[in-house]
Amino acid sequence: MAAARGERAPGGEHAGAIPGKTVGDMLAVLGTGAYVVDAQGHIVAVNAVAEGLLGRTAAQLLKGDAHDLLHRNARGESIPRAQCRMRPAFMAGRPAQADLEWFERGDGSLMAVSWTLSPVDLGGDDASMLVLFQPRDEPADLAARPEASDGLLQELERLALLAEMTTQLTSTLSVDEALQRLVSLVLPRLADWAVIDLISERDEVWRSKVVHMENGTAVSRRDLEGPMAPVPSESLMPLSRALRGVASTIAEPRTYERSPDTGIAVEQRRLFEATGMHSAAIAPIRGLREVLGALTLGRSERPEKFTPADLALVEDITRRAGLALDNARLYQRQRKVAETMQRYLLPQLPRVPGLEMTSRYLPAPDASHVGGDWYDAFALADDATALVIGDVSGHDLDAAAGMSQLRNVLRSYAWAQKEPPSRIVERVDRAVLSITDVSMATLVFATLVPGEDGQWEMQWTNAGHPPPLLVTREGVARYLAKGSGMLLGTGTNRPRSDTSETLPLGSTLVLYTDGLVESPSHPIDEGLERLRRHAAALAHRPVETFTDELLSRTRPPDNDDDVALLALRVGTRPGAG
Repeated sequence: MAAARGERAPGGEHAGAIPGKTVGDMLAVLGTGAYVVDAQGHIVAVNAVAEGLLGRTAAQLLKGDAHDLLHRNARGESIPRAQCRMRPAFMAGRPAQADLEWFERGDGSLMAVSWTLSPVDLGGDDASMLVLFQPRDEPADLAARPEASDGLLQELERLALLAEMTTQLTSTLSVDEALQRLVSLVLPRLADWAVIDLISERDEVWRSKVVHMENGTAVSRRDLEGPMAPVPSESLMPLSRALRGVASTIAEPRTYERSPDTGIAVEQRRLFEATGMHSAAIAPIRGLREVLGALTLGRSERPEKFTPADLALVEDITRRAGLALDNARLYQRQRKVAETMQRYLLPQLPRVPGLEMTSRYLPAPDASHVGGDWYDAFALADDATALVIGDVSGHDLDAAAGMSQLRNVLRSYAWAQKEPPSRIVERVDRAVLSITDVSMATLVFATLVPGEDGQWEMQWTNAGHPPPLLVTREGVARYLAKGSGMLLGTGTNRPRSDTSETLPLGSTLVLYTDGLVESPSHPIDEGLERLRRHAAALAHRPVETFTDELLSRTRPPDNDDDVALLALRVGTRPGAG
């Protein structure tokens, strides 16, 4: 069908010119509002009666999507296309009608209408539909409105909400983020207020969220949030029952008009008074093993009260919220354990005259907050200092435990055996398969001894790890790529080699794990070059600032690995020179 050009047809209506027939001629004889839509649902013709009823000009209507422009529910909200009553008939090319629906006028007001939809042949190949509508009296009783008869949402909309709820809540392992998403999903779709009370692992109740929609924005009422009284064991009041997991309830202000029986009831009465809620649906949030809290949805601006159908929907929501919060709490407990392990496994750096050392560790974004990356530095005999950077395969507590085993084995050999780094790592490699749970690992092991004029002599061996980076105080940065060998755990027992380098005064040595330079979307050579350039640019910065800036600038945004970084700045030793 050719697109209408919005010309005024002889009968005074607006229409497009279509070969063989004039849409305007057809619409002109109709004494009711009328418009024609094409196969995509766009308005291609409209008569003057429709212009007047809708308070919109033809220019505002033509080529617009009829559903988006006009169709609303009784509360003035846009209707999902899946719930549009015209759509099934439109898709099937058959007639349809409805006695009561709502169109939005140009000024934003609602108009109750009845409509008739019918296919029309206008001489083109594409299907077209003629819509006739006329205003009708709006029912005074809200319950008579179709979408109000079954509670807040129709069935398809309920299913869509629950599906979105499941997707949104299960895609985060943060309790705070889950609560934020829960609030954004229920407001303003279901209520004017959302209140979330959570029970801590110590059985303490905390009013975590009191949120109200104001001009389309979620606003928190901090004055109503905070600690709550303990959950009473006998109270029959709605929130107390919900927090015990007994039942869901619809509550009103009069529920709390009598003398409160518990501290929780006191806070509930205060809540109703402060928010102006006239109806509230309260449901428990249950985890797999215990009650985690309760959700209260309240209405203050909307006149309709909650219904049993609404309460059933709220219970479906809290079931999904409970599973999400349960998973988030389990993850946070594991994360806390991992953080404790990290504090014990990653060492305090020694104080060595003439050397400034600093370190950083960043966990993998989606792992258990600790993994197999580690650094180490410790004193050896004869004023020597050992440096280690390593990476055990894996991103979980097993990798962290393996890293601890490997670190202890390396420390033991380094202290007991007065041998070059390559011989120490050969011993460690043989031990990995026999006395540790490590499958594979990479590392750089180096020893530093004081040299002349404030310089230090470094000897190292590399077992499959990214090469150290040396940056002079003049900003010349280069990789120490010699001395590379096989990673640990292959069982090949090949001889390893050592390499030596003089670290000049003012230079900075950077040891790092591959999470700093690797990215799923870019080759590692790009990451190495990025690290080299930024390190050179930061050479004049204090070592702490150098390390922070280097980590911030270099770590790829799509990095999915943990990062360990050890930086060492050569300074003037007491008595040197």
